[in-house]
Amino acid sequence: MAWRSRVAGCGAYLPERIVTNAELARRVDTSDEWIRKRTGIRERRIAADGERTSDMGVLAAQAALDMAGLTSDEIDLIVCATTTPDETFPSTATRIQAELGMTRGAAFDVQAVCSGFIYALSVGDNFIRLGQAGRVLVVGSEAFSRILDWDDRATCVLFGDGAGAVVLQASECNGGLRDPGLLSTHIFSDGRHHDALYVDGGPSTTGTVGHVRMEGREVFRHAIVRMAEAIDAALAANDLTPGDIDWLVPHQANLRIIEAMARRLNLPDERVVVTIDRHANTSAASIPLALCEAVEDRRIQSGDLIMMEAMGGGFTWGSALLRW
Repeated sequence: MAWRSRVAGCGAYLPERIVTNAELARRVDTSDEWIRKRTGIRERRIAADGERTSDMGVLAAQAALDMAGLTSDEIDLIVCATTTPDETFPSTATRIQAELGMTRGAAFDVQAVCSGFIYALSVGDNFIRLGQAGRVLVVGSEAFSRILDWDDRATCVLFGDGAGAVVLQASECNGGLRDPGLLSTHIFSDGRHHDALYVDGGPSTTGTVGHVRMEGREVFRHAIVRMAEAIDAALAANDLTPGDIDWLVPHQANLRIIEAMARRLNLPDERVVVTIDRHANTSAASIPLALCEAVEDRRIQSGDLIMMEAMGGGFTWGSALLRW
């Protein structure tokens, strides 16, 4: 027998404030048509004044715990994926831990930008596979609006805020592909591409928070190649073919990239979970937000095989295969 990480519950949170493309067009030289055509985005959620990454993470985490029928005292580890922590230190995960009333186990952050949730999922899964944790709360939470240059039309239209979470629970299995849980996770990085997507600030450089800077075409070109590699790695590791995949739950960065990955898997539109039109790019929160939506509306059913993939600054990229 072996241990596998089964998803016992998932949760999501989105801020109340909705900012449409038309509203942004009144601030920068852009238009609803331009944004939709190039990205697929119609609107995004923006955190309220004083609403922190940890606040959003707590609400998503509590929803995941409620769905799993668990209390925070039953969690062994919290791994929070975020690029926008409340503070330089301590970790946002420890703030979430405290707000949930969890006084045991451990909590820490993982930073891989838009690939953060896949990275955090990989960490939590490995803790369970090694027998070092029985239940892991994986959170992706971002207040990306706080690091945007709202006068830069190339970046300010792309991102939004929100949080998503899943509870991973150890489950004995025979190692079969039909057993529920994470079949495998695959993470990669290549630091040579730093300048294509980064924030021009930080404690050891400028001493300021900084803003997102991006070479859009370069990121797009690499995203198509790297995410395809991550998908292929997951399929090869499990001796599967694209035809075995029931759902694609991708990072929500650009609709054209999502459509390209769907074509690679030969999946029809109705088998691809798309939230970018309403959420924009919520970085580490995008995959759990999309997953939770498809679970809550019952599109995803028991036994379905789900492919998750992402790419972010660094560059970082990765994939995960999940049997629901």
